[in-house]
Amino acid sequence: MSRIIVFGAGGKAGRAVISEAVNRGHDVTAVVRDPSKYEDLGVTVVAGDVCDASSVASLATGHDAAVNAAYDPQSAPADFFVGAAKAFLEGLPKAGVGRAVVIGMVSNLEVAPGLRMLDTPDFPEAYREFAQGHTAGLDTLRAAETELDWVVLTPPMVLDLAARTGTYRTGGDQLLAKEDGTSHLSYADLAVAIVDEIENPQHHRTRIAVAD
Repeated sequence: MSRIIVFGAGGKAGRAVISEAVNRGHDVTAVVRDPSKYEDLGVTVVAGDVCDASSVASLATGHDAAVNAAYDPQSAPADFFVGAAKAFLEGLPKAGVGRAVVIGMVSNLEVAPGLRMLDTPDFPEAYREFAQGHTAGLDTLRAAETELDWVVLTPPMVLDLAARTGTYRTGGDQLLAKEDGTSHLSYADLAVAIVDEIENPQHHRTRIAVAD
């Protein structure tokens, strides 16, 4: 059994990770902004700030792995995702946590060699700031000289509440699509991939795509 701390535990992805980890016998701590709103999570729930290194270090002490499934819609995307990356890089080693799994964003996957989705002509302008902020967080992790063993798991555009199958595919920086061009994953199977990377790490200080 491992002790896993999940930041952003109140969202769909965070809840799925908690369910998967608990079902596998792990001890989970859920980090949210307001614990009084998340008494239904069924695990230890604490208040914390994923962008504050001291908060991350304090809350993560005694855990074996950390997951970042958080987002603050009130913050500028670049500030939030870069801040969260820096807080993990600083706070988790101080806490003695060696493994971190971060949920990435499909927009910075490549749809053709050297061409990211966010750089395509028809990428929606309304999502550009969010995509660029997420990418800045990834770049912060990639540029760091750190002892933290991190991995970013990037799901496809379509994430839904379909039932858990326990199966998924992984790739590198390229969008994973089926022969018909579709790419999909359930939150439940994203959680399977995340907990798998905690139990049996296969990818180290890198980003991978994950899809059905």
